[in-house]
Amino acid sequence: MLPPIAILGAGSMGGAILHGLVGSGRATGLTVTNRTRAKAAKLAAAPGVRSVALDESPTGNVDAAAAASIVIVGVKPHMVPDLLGEIAPVLQPGTVVVSLAAGVTIATYEQILPTGTPVLRSMPNTPALVGKGVTGLSAGSAVGDADLAVVRELFSTVGAVIEVPESQIDALSTISGSGPAYVFLLIEKLTAAAVRKGFSSDEARAMAEGTFIGAAALLASSGEDPAELRRRVTSPAGTTERAIAVLQDAGLDDVFAAATDAALARARELAAVA
Repeated sequence: MLPPIAILGAGSMGGAILHGLVGSGRATGLTVTNRTRAKAAKLAAAPGVRSVALDESPTGNVDAAAAASIVIVGVKPHMVPDLLGEIAPVLQPGTVVVSLAAGVTIATYEQILPTGTPVLRSMPNTPALVGKGVTGLSAGSAVGDADLAVVRELFSTVGAVIEVPESQIDALSTISGSGPAYVFLLIEKLTAAAVRKGFSSDEARAMAEGTFIGAAALLASSGEDPAELRRRVTSPAGTTERAIAVLQDAGLDDVFAAATDAALARARELAAVA
């Protein structure tokens, strides 16, 4: 079982992690905070969860952090330093602090929190909402093997976990973090192509979405390399081969390299501001 956990700022990602923990049955005590009663009420029905509205309980973050063995920081990046300063005096020795805030470095946490506080920086993605996420984890200087293991177990409730050095966390964000948007864009464009060929919007959406979902399921179940599965669909001199040639001639390798490079540059800009 996991030790008591506090999620400070349970927005969409914090809420996804909360539901993963609840569904896993491995959480013994969960406290979540939100700024307003309306937001807190949405999470209050989850079994075994104490949901706190800060507009009603101004000391909610401090109280939750003081009672937790793992504190997940889910507030917006610009709010992180103030929150850390607020909870630092009440953290129990050995409490593990996990960041969900994009662009905020481990060094920022370690500078504000008590010396020796284990800090991990995480980068989940939105499929965590349905238990199919990919989370990157980077460990700070005070993180021990047991700390890493318990946080890995925590994030495994919402999908796969990849451990990387912090120098790679921004690069990871350009692939798995931003990646769902790339997939949604491809589905959007394939749907539009189907509409232009005379299909209704509902038919086009069913074809495009079903194809992506089915292909992903096939990839997951087969264990094959995606290039091999592509070759199996691409009959020599057939229609798919002609289509693939057009896509390859469009320079997809360069397009994806440029897109992820642009995302990485922006991530570094945000980190510099934070």
